[in-house]
Formats: sequence, structure tokens, C-alpha cells
Amino acid sequence: QVQLVESGGGLVQAGGSLRLSCAASGRTISSYAIGWFRQAPGKEREFVAGISWSDGRTYYVDSVKGRFTISRDNAKNTVYLQMNSLRPEDTAVYLCASSAGTLAGTPRWYDSWGQGTQVTVSS
Repeated sequence: QVQLVESGGGLVQAGGSLRLSCAASGRTISSYAIGWFRQAPGKEREFVAGISWSDGRTYYVDSVKGRFTISRDNAKNTVYLQMNSLRPEDTAVYLCASSAGTLAGTPRWYDSWGQGTQVTVSS
């Protein structure tokens, strides 16, 4: 099992930036990719971005392309999500998750989840 801990959330004004971190521990060798998801109150969990550990291949949802950048530090078993030009509609709890076999945009492919970190963007 992979354990994941998110950090870096907070309150920021529209147009501002935040960098989220997802630190992985435990059976990290079983992790093929890390995905960032977000969930706003009353809404379904939404895929934001993902990255594979081995070759750094990335995948973004259209609404964050050009604003968010996902990256990894294999030595630290940590994945980052740099979020720029934040908008009020980006407000949500952001969660990272580990997938054992694929880089996908749907939650069902991810088998380990962190507790999440709140991101609030004020207008």
C-alpha cells in the first residue's frame, strides 16, 4: 500500500499561485503514476493532472492546461502541482492518488488516496 500526504493548500486571491505537494511513502515501487483530483462541495471528484514516475509523461484536464504544471521528484517520492492564474472556480479540496498500472483520468484506476488539502480562491 502507498501512503500519500498532500500539503500546500490555502487561501489565495484570483490570479495568484499555489504549489501543492504530494509525498508518497510505503510500497512506492507499486506506484506507476500519481494523479491530482479535486472535489468541490456538491460536485463529483474531477481529474486535474497526472504524471508517471518512470518517464514523466503528463496528462491534464483541458480547464487547467497552460495554468497548472505537474512535476515529480523521484528521489523524494514527491509530486508537485504548480497552480498559476488561479480562478474562483478552482476552489476545491485537492487530493492526490496513486495508480498501480496506468495514467488515467478516472478515479477508479487509483487505489491509494491522500486526505486532501483545501484550496480556496477568492474573487
